[in-house]
Amino acid sequence: MFDHRKEIRLPRDMAPQLVVVIDTEEEFDWSAEPDAKATKVAAMAHIDRVQNIFNEYGICPCYVIDYPVASKVEGFQLLKKFVENGECEIGAHLHPWVNPPQEEEVSRFNTYPGNLPENLEREKLQTLRDTIQQNLGVAPVAYKAGRYGFGPNTSGILQALGFNIDLSVCPPLDSRSDGGPDYRTYDSHPFWFGGTERPILELPCTGAFVGWASAVAIPLYELAQKLRKFKAPGILSRLGAVDRLMLSPEGFNSAEHIKLTRALYNQGVRTFTWSFHSPSVVPGNTTYVQDDNQLRDFLESFNRFFDFFFNELGGEASTPPRVRKLMESMA
Repeated sequence: MFDHRKEIRLPRDMAPQLVVVIDTEEEFDWSAEPDAKATKVAAMAHIDRVQNIFNEYGICPCYVIDYPVASKVEGFQLLKKFVENGECEIGAHLHPWVNPPQEEEVSRFNTYPGNLPENLEREKLQTLRDTIQQNLGVAPVAYKAGRYGFGPNTSGILQALGFNIDLSVCPPLDSRSDGGPDYRTYDSHPFWFGGTERPILELPCTGAFVGWASAVAIPLYELAQKLRKFKAPGILSRLGAVDRLMLSPEGFNSAEHIKLTRALYNQGVRTFTWSFHSPSVVPGNTTYVQDDNQLRDFLESFNRFFDFFFNELGGEASTPPRVRKLMESMA
């Protein structure tokens, strides 16, 4: 998928950089079959719940937005104000089943944009790019495939459409069960890909298998999943053997955020991505935020992690384009 991949290892004395990426999308039932008519974006009226926190910490987040958000006034009106105030950046997030042209069969396999025929994947992303530019007045600064579905043709499509930053890699996710990618062998270090003339910078989601059983983390974790009825994953976690963690307020708590960040920092990782889905700002839209209490905990986890990252770890707030400029200056 990632041709001519060139790993990047940053100096250990460099301050860690934090990028915030929001999968900014319609509200839909994640457990149901894909529905091309599920394009409601009511949660976007409340996206300031997180933007206000970012403003407090001097963070300029990157909202990677999909077609329902980019094409509906109620989806992009607040984002446009943030852009005009210099408070955020905008990227592209392709959900094929709600993005024209809709020529493919709507299926789970085809929800991964990288599974589509090359021409259709390109047409959909071009439509999304142009819609973003028309309605928000800016070109998207980065791309993140819906469902992390980067495919064999995606690299060439990104280069043809002028993208030079990708955010799709999600270690240690394995989505092969319904046709998606397997990122278990990737790590959280950034890398270049796509050749030497117009290379693309990959800034992965921050995730990892963490624990003392690192050499056998993947098979050990998979075995534990098969023994879930015996609570094997929890036992391995309490033993410190292996935890599958992501730097996200969805499904992971503050102690896990700090555990993951410290482990990766000690391994030399210096770029970190805090990521989540926009519908979570309103209770009832995702499994992670079902009521007001969960919403409060969700938002408070932002403050707890940001306090740790900036005060204890000595980190700095960044953005995908700023990180790319940093990488270019160090090449």
